[in-house]
Amino acid sequence: MKVGVIGGGVGGLAAGYEFAKAGHTVELFERAPFLGGLASTFDVGGGRLERFYHHLFLSDVTIIGLLDELGLKDRLIWEDSKVGYFTHGRIYPFATATDLLRFNPVSFIDRIRMGLVTLYIQRIKNWKRLEDTTAAAFMRKWAGRRNYEEIWEPLLRGKFGRYAEQIAMPWMWSKFATRVASRKSLLGREQLGYIEGSWQVLIDALEQRITEMGSEVRTGVGVSRIETTDNHVTGLTIADSDGTEEKRDYDAVLATVPSFLLPRLVDLPEDYLSKVSTIDYEGAIAVIWVMNRSLSPIYWLNIADADIPFLLALEQTNLVPPSVYGGKHILYTADYVTPDDHRWGLSDDELIESYVEHLRKINPEFDLSWVERTYVHREGAAQPIMTTHFSDKIPPNKTPVDGLWLAAMSQIYPEDRGTNYSIRQGQDVARAMMAEAD
Repeated sequence: MKVGVIGGGVGGLAAGYEFAKAGHTVELFERAPFLGGLASTFDVGGGRLERFYHHLFLSDVTIIGLLDELGLKDRLIWEDSKVGYFTHGRIYPFATATDLLRFNPVSFIDRIRMGLVTLYIQRIKNWKRLEDTTAAAFMRKWAGRRNYEEIWEPLLRGKFGRYAEQIAMPWMWSKFATRVASRKSLLGREQLGYIEGSWQVLIDALEQRITEMGSEVRTGVGVSRIETTDNHVTGLTIADSDGTEEKRDYDAVLATVPSFLLPRLVDLPEDYLSKVSTIDYEGAIAVIWVMNRSLSPIYWLNIADADIPFLLALEQTNLVPPSVYGGKHILYTADYVTPDDHRWGLSDDELIESYVEHLRKINPEFDLSWVERTYVHREGAAQPIMTTHFSDKIPPNKTPVDGLWLAAMSQIYPEDRGTNYSIRQGQDVARAMMAEAD
């Protein structure tokens, strides 16, 4: 079978690798000049750094298994997490049960209640029973008004903005499940992982394996049309960076693009078109600060202050040593951004300038002299909006067009987006395509 793969993120690369090692011919096309999608990297101080922050959980068994298969498992490093919560002008450690008991913005009774709710959610095995409930309604009812207002409402509004009241509880359930599975014991500290050398190590290994097996990976080449005849895929029209187009024939095509982009490439039946077109996405904006000193001792700092225009301050060098980046400290200030957010219209310099005063709220000693360089990365489709009964809204991976399959971020549910799940979906869809072809 000759397969065309649209998209060179980790899901597309994982699928391409599955096809190639099974003896099929793969041609993978990525419009960007680099591979990896949201996990792609660039050089900082002689080390590689992800454009958008990435780490692993102990529960990420798919990516851990793939690294092992590629001979890269020894590149995994694991560290105890350093999680904090910024509210009322100060940082609260927020990594263990003891930290929760010391979280005094809510009463001691509310802290106990939050702990009991956490245990209750962890023991829910069938997430489908939560499908008709929003995360906001669930937390108001079970965690109580004060816990909701101090903890969950700021996080939901910070991440989802105007969609905060619509997010389904299975999305939040999956977050609890992931973090519990990343602890070695119920009361232990969460462990987070990273690939020594960055995600580029995995990206390069997948590209190398695909090409060594006689298939092709091309960057800087987009797909302008999925070609069909009598509702059957026949090939792709590709376009390189100068606009030169070429038609190529394929027996099957896998698209790993955001679901709403598929109708721009191919005509679809009305029912399927409705499903891929009606799922909303948020984008993401990450500002990376290369500094000569650390902002805080926290790796993952959730921001609950509504006046601060980013959801997260993630200090990469509290997980990975500064020596990896030439001795510099690396900070991400990141936020999920709705399509109508004014920040899309800001220049990089305007965006950075608007963030500076807020870094001083986190550390009053912060000064611009600490900053040696900044980078801004923007992605328009980074987070699907998962509303109630979302599983009924997900388009099937197999489209109604014979030979055309879709593996999009919006089809990963309830676990949410993430490299582990993108890789798992890429593998699963590739295997399903091969099984159907046999």
